[in-house]
Order: sequence, then C-alpha cells, then structure tokens
Amino acid sequence: MDLCNLSVIKTLMSDAGITFRKEYGQNFLTNRIIPEDIADNCTENPESLIIEIGPGIGCLTAELASRYRKVVAIEIDRGLIPILDKTLAEFDNVTVINEDVMKIDLCRLVEEYSDGMPVSVCANLPYYITTPILMYLLESGVKFSSITVMVQNEVAARLAAKPGSSDYGAITAILGYYGTVKKLFKVSAGCFVPAPKVDSAVVRIDLYKEPLYTPKDEKLFRNTIKAAFEMRRKTLQNALSAKLGYSKELISAAILDIGESENVRGERLSTEDFVKLSDYLSEHKN
Repeated sequence: MDLCNLSVIKTLMSDAGITFRKEYGQNFLTNRIIPEDIADNCTENPESLIIEIGPGIGCLTAELASRYRKVVAIEIDRGLIPILDKTLAEFDNVTVINEDVMKIDLCRLVEEYSDGMPVSVCANLPYYITTPILMYLLESGVKFSSITVMVQNEVAARLAAKPGSSDYGAITAILGYYGTVKKLFKVSAGCFVPAPKVDSAVVRIDLYKEPLYTPKDEKLFRNTIKAAFEMRRKTLQNALSAKLGYSKELISAAILDIGESENVRGERLSTEDFVKLSDYLSEHKN
C-alpha cells in the first residue's frame, strides 16, 4: 500500500469517515521519497527506539519501522487510529498511542518502551505548535540522541541559524544549549495534501551526551536570552536593562567581560556568550 498516493489517502480517510483537520495542522505527504529520506536521516543506530509525533496515516511510521528496532507513534486525532491499525498491521515493532504529546510523561513512556535502547524523535510538526513541542521534548529530562523534525522552512532557517544572521533568534540560542542543529533538506508545499501555503524543511538536532555549558543560574540564562531578543532592535545593554532590571553599568561590564562592545546587539552572541554573560550578572548582581 502506497501511503503517499493521493488516491489511497482519500480512500483510507473516506472509508474511516474522516476529513483533514485544520486544528491539528494535518498535511499528509504525497511524495514517497520524503518519508524515506527523513527516516534515513533520523539516526545512525538501527537498534533505536523512535518516538514519532503525528504519524497521520503512517507513511513515515512505516519507513521508520522498516529501519529501526521499535517505533512508538503518538497521534492526537482519534479518528486516525483505525487507519493506522490498518496501514501498520504488518509491523510488530510499532505501538500507536492516542494522546496529545504535550500531556504525555515522556520519561515514563521511554522507561516503558526503550528497554535500554537509545531514543530519538522523528516528527512532522504542525506549524502552529513547533516551538512548544520542541521545548517540551528538550525540557522533558529524556536523554534523546537526536530530534529530527519537519517544520516550516522559515522556522528551519531560524533553528539552524548562526549568530549574527538575520534568522538567529532566542530559539536558536536556546537550542545551542542542548545540542547542534543542521538543516537537512527542503520540502516543497506541493509534496503535501492539503498543500500548505509555505514550503517546509527537515532539521536534525543532535543532543549533547553531556552538557556543553552549565550556567550558574539557568533561569537567569534563559531570561537573558529572552530579554535580548524581545527587544532585538535595541542594543543588548538597553534590552537587558529594561527587561531584567540590572544597571546599565553592570550590564556594560558583563558585555565587555565576554569580549564584546557596549553597542552589541543580542543576535551577535552565541549560546556560550549568553552563558558567560548570565554568569557574570549572577556573580556581580549584588
């Protein structure tokens, strides 16, 4: 069964008496090369547990199940479960869970299904909830090996941006705390049904096995990044003074301490720079 064939997709949904649900950001792939490429790039270890978010009718799920030891697919739409039961019937290494991933205890799920296997995530994320899901995964406490996601192309550019570029933002700096990000390939809007209004891209985040940075005050570190980009047109000194309440003199000293000029803007700083900056503020705030 070709799960990327438009006729097959329509028949499966018609037989199940359901339609595409806009509130869940449902756009199903119609180019079978794309799920193959995503699955190939998910992780190098075939003995992995793959957690898939939003399997739809299972076109990517089937590719993952063919390559990796175990797949747990989390689907929020109850109407798709009977379809998945049919399309994935040949695979004995797939478990489908009808839940909202944002409400799942991921640590407990991994403990139940991983059996000591390395764990990676693979997902075609709805555009409207990309960042919340990514942060939920990263903050879950699960030691993922990698997270491979298909997102809006503009979001992919932000996730993989380098300091100093126009695409670099708060999410980029935060991701640098957890791992390295690489944009793998672009996916045109015409590869989906219904076709979205914009192109997509696949991004892979390789998580650090051990923390590369250890801020003295993690909350301050995150707030420093948030403040820097909430007022990105302002200099970093003015933005942090306005949002964090520190004196401009202290912030100036912190900026100079990391080797930047007083007029620098937040988008020039790497994740490591933000760690050093927040550490300085933490040490000298009194």
